[in-house]
Amino acid sequence: MKLRITYNAPVVLTFTLAAVVVFVLTSAAGAPTPGHAPEGIRSWFVAWPAFVDARSYVGLFTHILGHESWQHLLGNFMLILLIGPILEERHGSLGLLVMILVTALCTGLANMAFSSNFLMGASGVVFMMILLASMANVRGGEIPLTFIAVAVIYMGGEIVHSFDNDHVSHMAHLVGGAVGAAFGFIGVPGTRKKLDAPKAKPALLDKKVG
Repeated sequence: MKLRITYNAPVVLTFTLAAVVVFVLTSAAGAPTPGHAPEGIRSWFVAWPAFVDARSYVGLFTHILGHESWQHLLGNFMLILLIGPILEERHGSLGLLVMILVTALCTGLANMAFSSNFLMGASGVVFMMILLASMANVRGGEIPLTFIAVAVIYMGGEIVHSFDNDHVSHMAHLVGGAVGAAFGFIGVPGTRKKLDAPKAKPALLDKKVG
């Protein structure tokens, strides 16, 4: 049997490759100046704290591609590459893409509303995927205990650490987790219905008497 490499999760893999390319390009532009607004190409891959020009609108979505360091990038995409393909298979490529874009928009808008700092990184998407994956077995009228455990461990920890001055956007983590939980309950249009539909019974073969 011949084995071949497949592009099994196009949204997750393309997202990862795009983030790597953006990191290489922004790193080549030099390190950002502390306390100053990002300049050059980097300014297109951050969520701005206010609407200023076209970059601040584009950044509502593209900030999930920007990362400050290689460790920052690896920390996020190790989890995305682990959880993302499972979610993409369950919800479909379009469904996962919608969830990623909605998460980016929500974290970008929350940053504008509640922060005066620039935001970059896909950690909000990571938390969205973690909470969504923990709700894989949701059924009508039931809440999985695994979801409660994940929510307490991850979201509770983020609430506690939100008071730390560690230069980490815990708000983005909380918003991403909330978006993932919301999608877990309401589903993505066109996916939940398909997943919960009863499987058709196989037709019986006609018997022929010879």
